[in-house]
Amino acid sequence: MKKLILSILVIFVVTGTKAQTDDSYVQDNFNKTEVYITMRDGVKLFTSIYAPKDTSKTYPILFQRTPYSCRPYGEDQFRSKIGPNEFLMKDGYIIVYQDVRGRWNSEGVYDNMRAYIPNKKGKQIDEASDTYDSIDWLVKNIPNNNGRVGTWGISYPGFYATYSLLDAHPALKASSPQACIGDFFFDDFHHNGAYLLSYWRATAVFGYEKSKPTTEPWYNFPDLGTEDQYQFFLDVGPLSNLDKYYKEDNVFWQQLKDHPNYDEFWRSRGIIQHLKDIKPAVMVVGGLFDAEDLYGPFETYEKIEERSNNYNTVVFGPWSHGDWARNNERQAIGNVYFGDNISEDFQKNIETPFFNHFLKGDANGDTKLPEAYMFDTGTREWKSYSEWPPKNTETKTYWLQNNQRLNERAERSYTFEEFVSDAKKPVPYSEDIKMVFTPRKYMTDDQRFAARRPDVLVFETPVLTEDITMAGDILAKLNVATTGTDADWIVKVIDVYPPNAEDYEETQDYLKMGNYHMMVRSEVMRGRFRNSFSKPEPFVPNEKAAVQIKLQDIHHTFKKGHKIQIQVQSTWFPLIDLNPQTFVPNIFAAEASHFTKQTHKVFNDSSVEFTVLKP
Repeated sequence: MKKLILSILVIFVVTGTKAQTDDSYVQDNFNKTEVYITMRDGVKLFTSIYAPKDTSKTYPILFQRTPYSCRPYGEDQFRSKIGPNEFLMKDGYIIVYQDVRGRWNSEGVYDNMRAYIPNKKGKQIDEASDTYDSIDWLVKNIPNNNGRVGTWGISYPGFYATYSLLDAHPALKASSPQACIGDFFFDDFHHNGAYLLSYWRATAVFGYEKSKPTTEPWYNFPDLGTEDQYQFFLDVGPLSNLDKYYKEDNVFWQQLKDHPNYDEFWRSRGIIQHLKDIKPAVMVVGGLFDAEDLYGPFETYEKIEERSNNYNTVVFGPWSHGDWARNNERQAIGNVYFGDNISEDFQKNIETPFFNHFLKGDANGDTKLPEAYMFDTGTREWKSYSEWPPKNTETKTYWLQNNQRLNERAERSYTFEEFVSDAKKPVPYSEDIKMVFTPRKYMTDDQRFAARRPDVLVFETPVLTEDITMAGDILAKLNVATTGTDADWIVKVIDVYPPNAEDYEETQDYLKMGNYHMMVRSEVMRGRFRNSFSKPEPFVPNEKAAVQIKLQDIHHTFKKGHKIQIQVQSTWFPLIDLNPQTFVPNIFAAEASHFTKQTHKVFNDSSVEFTVLKP
């Protein structure tokens, strides 16, 4: 069990730095000190400071706040890599890590996605005040700092980087929120109200509170006794049966169950709602195939762009969660290869110049970097734009027609496609038989296995005669009906490769890239939330209803000789939990008798709207 806990820490912590190595650069070139910084309410937060041994000049501070531990603890114990990347580590910075309130070696009570308090008074605290108080102490007490601070972080630390922008300390000049959570009802554990069962094991990380500072894990992961994730959750049945693994002492599990709708509990924990009048420079970073946090980075950039007048840029590469901070020579997601040294190129030529300009340089905004640096996952090349989505785009609509056709023109056929959705035989989200802590690979997985199931609808264009580049968001506008009173609706956008496509080194042995069905983007809408995320409502059996699903942005060229395919289904297991298909007030409390087999219809006046680059 301890080995599992440590491996999970590696997943979370190493995504903020490069993979651990045996070199001694940090120990040879930095002095490490450990301090407790007192917050305005008296709570002390544990902080590790790595300062260059060369004290002949001043240095800016790069600061990361994390719930995943400042390990290793002890002033004689050093990380082998520090900072956002190796170039910045060697470029002359003071690197600081802090255990956030209530986590690891810090005092206080942890609050998962602690709500922001505008206009705080007296000793009121939130993560913004903790960041402000910490930065204030750092610039006043660390010798040889130049008075400029930058924040960064990936995933949850990315959320804290975003938080640093609220009520920002005057010394905070630049921040790079990366794979940052924007709203917990749409990131990580929920997608449009559907609970991501695939993240259930991570509930252990966030749900157990500790009573005092500690350098050792205080939580355990449930022993499931199998490596077959699909079968495990199928055998478990209703979500309420998972209570035997997480008791009432797991605070987050209780919160998930008690708040199935987008109520004030979740709304108050969203951070994107507060991103306005931001002053520090911002570089938002994300992965186009990040299964965990795709919504957050796009929404963070967009909201700052709409409501602030600061330096604000966005970078999205062909990465899964945190890949840009790693050093893989060949960048691939699952079976699909995208190119060599893509992360190193970003670290050296984008991330490092950004921080150097604002923390060491003129800080006048003339960084020579693009506003939007986006990787085309179809042509496999970087593109630069003056804004995102690009100006030179148009909306192109494809219609879901009968006989599995995806047409640019709608026919007045008034027909429909239908399928039977059976909770006892849900559509897998992956063919792989394994137990994953959080999913990654499925974001580009081959979807042929799903296309061949009777409970998955397929709509496909003819072979393309010219390239089509999609650059922006996607809106699926489904018109549906069901014999039940609830249903999930999943839409997948797929690039169908030509029959003669060559295999990659990464292609799984049992697959061929010829006719590969590469998933480019996908999303779910829990049908009960089709009109409101806070006020769920049932379907009227057999009555036509509109369900709209916003899919996150893509930057992908469907090349000549390929085909565009749309798949529609109602189960996606165990990525998301099973919908009983009978409306119940709270799916977390659904009983086995609520789960029913139902027939779903998708009418042929349904469509998908793409943002397409003009020729």
